[in-house]
Amino acid sequence: MADAVEEIEAKGGGLDTAKDLFAGAAGGIAQVLIGQPFDIVKVRLQTTTQYSSALNAATTIYAKEGALAFYKGTLTPLIGIGACVSIQFGAFGFAKRYFESANARAHPLSSILQSSPKELSYGQYYAAGAFAGVANSIISGPIEHVRIRLQTQPHGAARLYAGPIDCVRQLTSPQNGGVLRGLYRGEAVTILREAQAYGMWFLSFEYMMNADAARNKIERRAVPAWKVALYGGLAGEVLWLGSYPFDVIKSKMQTDGFGGAMRYKSMRDCFAQTWRGEGMRGFWKGIAPTLLRAMPVSAGTFAVVEATMRAIS
Repeated sequence: MADAVEEIEAKGGGLDTAKDLFAGAAGGIAQVLIGQPFDIVKVRLQTTTQYSSALNAATTIYAKEGALAFYKGTLTPLIGIGACVSIQFGAFGFAKRYFESANARAHPLSSILQSSPKELSYGQYYAAGAFAGVANSIISGPIEHVRIRLQTQPHGAARLYAGPIDCVRQLTSPQNGGVLRGLYRGEAVTILREAQAYGMWFLSFEYMMNADAARNKIERRAVPAWKVALYGGLAGEVLWLGSYPFDVIKSKMQTDGFGGAMRYKSMRDCFAQTWRGEGMRGFWKGIAPTLLRAMPVSAGTFAVVEATMRAIS
């Protein structure tokens, strides 16, 4: 693998990765601004039983907390999710070039025969996406933990955290487990979710883009922007349908108490308690607003990323 990495870098892979990172950051900012109101409804539904539906949650939040409540905890994801999506696309692009290089080495006569063995299999697309998800989880875990704590804290004078920095300070305090057990709570299930989610996300988007280009006998970069957005939106639906139960467990663990107030001992215990208490339905609470959010958020992300990549290429 080391030889393949050196080969990628020698062929300008560093510049390509920089482009991927920049385009991903632009897409990440768009993702947060579009999706934050949907996300707070999703988290409230996942972690409490006080709302009867997504519509009831949204109207209650608006009535009791005002319109700005839908952007609670936005500063953290605006900075963090921009970095996360940047890492996702940077890591995916790197893994993709690695597989392309490996495929080319496995078929040394390809340039003579003018065939294209560098093209990734769909298993490789999934693996590249999963790699991007795992790389992303290093920062997405704590960022989402802070966001979820801010989204679910009581409103007004009873609030627990003064803001993102205070939330981080409290989560990393010795009594709350420090950095690993406090800030990084739920990291194991976060890694599982990210790997599955982004494996499916990139796989489905690449499949639809490649199929469209082949069907219409055009280069991939010639696929119209509206189709890029459509395929990106559909990929967002696939992402959540393929990984949602992991997300529910992550949200429950990241809103759990500390010390004697802790309800879940581990990821496995959280799965078991959810199954015993709520059955299969418990793993899909909040899926409606999540899917509603996924289409515009993912469409906007891929549309911005593709447009940025085409502009800087």
